[in-house]
Amino acid sequence: MFALADCNDFYASCERVFNPALEGVPVVVLSNNDGCVIARSAEAKALGIKMGEPEFKCRDRLRQGGVEVFSSNYALYGDMSSRMMATLAEMAPEIEVYSIDEAFLDMSGFGRFDLAAYATEMRRTVRRHTGIPISIGIGATKTLAKVASRMAKKNPASGGVVVLSSPEEIAAALGATPVEDVWGIGRKWSRRLQEWGILTASDFAAAPVSWVRMQMHVVGVRVQAELKGESCLPLELVRPVKQSICTSRSFGRSVVLLEELYQAVATFSGRSAVKLRAEGQMASMVTVFIGSSPFADEGERCWFSRTATLKAPSMDSSVILKTAAAMLEGLFREGFEYRKAGVMLSGMVPRDQPGTTMLLFEEEPDEDRGTRLMAVMDEVNRRYGKSSIRLAAEDMNAWRPVRQRLSPRCSTQWDEILQVR
Repeated sequence: MFALADCNDFYASCERVFNPALEGVPVVVLSNNDGCVIARSAEAKALGIKMGEPEFKCRDRLRQGGVEVFSSNYALYGDMSSRMMATLAEMAPEIEVYSIDEAFLDMSGFGRFDLAAYATEMRRTVRRHTGIPISIGIGATKTLAKVASRMAKKNPASGGVVVLSSPEEIAAALGATPVEDVWGIGRKWSRRLQEWGILTASDFAAAPVSWVRMQMHVVGVRVQAELKGESCLPLELVRPVKQSICTSRSFGRSVVLLEELYQAVATFSGRSAVKLRAEGQMASMVTVFIGSSPFADEGERCWFSRTATLKAPSMDSSVILKTAAAMLEGLFREGFEYRKAGVMLSGMVPRDQPGTTMLLFEEEPDEDRGTRLMAVMDEVNRRYGKSSIRLAAEDMNAWRPVRQRLSPRCSTQWDEILQVR
């Protein structure tokens, strides 16, 4: 059996942990630069505030509804997620952290327990340790656990826990689940399935296997088997290595000068390189992109990108920056107001992989020197704080997103810790 623990309105719940006055009050959290709604409490949903809606379009409704609005506080959310996952890990033998607010748990050794009662105790423990409310769904497969978790969140009468164990319970749950809400189906396939008369998870589970294989290949067959109770997706106890790493920002103001864009790209290159080294990887390719606001007039919109292959895979910040800067000069066009830029690293190679391919007539770079330098820089930053040492071209403070409604980082910053008088 698998359990899926899913936080309820996670970002909004995090804001309430250190501010109990927000309980029962509608809360929304905005994206970078305070642009769009990316999280809503149940009370905000009841007011008709839509996910992804630009803040300026619903500003009057937010004010009239007494909605508390917050800028995204990722330091707080990440720390609260870590606390929640640590608590869950103590209550199950194995755990797969699926996202910042979801985790799959192995419940195969709990056959002699009352699973519903144990899941209820898990909910109480997480709430007591972290202040975060969660819902738990339990099923014979990860997909059935997803279905059960959705029911636990949508139905208040469930008490936040749904266990799908008997054939009758599974059949009723699948019949009440729209096909577009089945984990692994996706928006594109759900539209096509609906055109073929498959409207619920029950309809999809009952479809001929040969037809599903012909239409949706092995992925569809796997989802169907999971809905029937055949486990095809084991827990991923070790996170897969990232295939790419990207750092990008939407600027809080328009940028028209190449020098300013260069500073932004330098900053994003440095941050991407730090993430790359943390993964124990080297990159073979660097991509740079710049663009205007998508809401700009048609003749003023632009989007430029370019990719270059490094002479040899590298994790050196200076090598990545030099490559990105050269591409930026070729991308920049005067006359546009740029509102976004980013750097993406791809073509990953393990750091300890021997025998990287070199170009025939290129002088071999002193990769060992760069590796040693980056190791020293990372160690200093770990000891004395992020960006204590960085490339001279970097300036992270200049490119931080606009966050005018940022709540205190009570759990990660000493100078913002909650004070009781």
